[in-house]
Parts: sequence; structure tokens; C-alpha cells
Amino acid sequence: MSDQTLPIALREWAAAVKALEAGRQIIVLRKGGIAEETREFRLESPRFYLFPSYTHQQFQLLKPEAAPYLAEAQAEAASRTDTVRITSFAEVVEDLEITDEETLRRLHRFHIWADDYAVERLKWKKTKPLHLLLLRVYRLRMPAEIPMRESYGGCKSWLRIEEPLPEPESVPVLDDQKFNEMTAQVRQALDG
Repeated sequence: MSDQTLPIALREWAAAVKALEAGRQIIVLRKGGIAEETREFRLESPRFYLFPSYTHQQFQLLKPEAAPYLAEAQAEAASRTDTVRITSFAEVVEDLEITDEETLRRLHRFHIWADDYAVERLKWKKTKPLHLLLLRVYRLRMPAEIPMRESYGGCKSWLRIEEPLPEPESVPVLDDQKFNEMTAQVRQALDG
């Protein structure tokens, strides 16, 4: 099987995956991992699985109300050390670039990251924009438990999953009305 036919996944903090699956947020903010081949974030696929990452997550980097997502993610991580549970799939509605703090601050209520940490993400690699991925998220009816491979580690955004994954169900986390409302709110915040 060639690398391009393997399922693709976006590696994201497990706490953020929980927030996406709960419908708390519909965005992720990406700058690219330290180990990115291109040295910056690039959208490699408009559809992908969400791969929960437990690296770098800390309570102080999240808003206080997001603490339960991290606590739940940490409990799950402690219960499985050699496997990863894939529970959701996402489709990109839009890939938008953020280049200034004012725009980022207007998005405060739409994500779980502490303001200081969000600004730190923006300022890292100053010449590169922060990507806001507006996502439609779907929960898998049958989550996949896959072995944690060395190739899935490291500070990179995209992974090719070496195990077969179930076809994503077409049942979104949020119904159309709620998703459209949240999308309109995000876009309004971006427009200022």
C-alpha cells in the first residue's frame, strides 16, 4: 500500500479533540510542528481523522473551563500506553490565515486555549500565518483502537495511519443549524 493510500490524520491535542467532539469548538489553530517537512503548516487533505496527541498539553495553556477535557484525555492516556483511540473525523470548511493579534483576540470565545498561549502560537515563526481550520466534525460510530507506532510520535501535524480505519459515518457532532450558527459567529468575529 503506498503512503498516499493510507488514511491521513491531523495530530491535535487530545483536549482539543474532546472539545471538537463535544461541539464546544469548530476551529483549530495551526502553525505547524517543529518536525514539519515544509517548516510551516500546509493543509494536506480536506478530510482527515483526528489523532489525539498527549504531548505538550498542560492545564495552564488552556482556559479554566477546558480543564475537564484535559483531565478526561489524561485519564484515557493513562489507561492505554501502547494504543491510540481514534474517535472522530473532520472536514475542512475553510482554511483561513491569521496574521495579527487583534483578529486572534476576537476569536477568544471560539477555542479552548489560554489567550497567552494562542498569541504565542501566532508569534512563533513570525513570518508564517496562523491557520484557522474551520471544521465540520463527525464522531465515528465504531472508534478504532490502533497500536501506537514510533512513526506517530514527534511534533508534526500530519500522520499516515498504517492500520485500516472505519469509513466515517455521516452523522455530525453538531446539527446543521447549530453548525451554521457557530460558523457565522466565527466569520463575524474574523470580520471584526
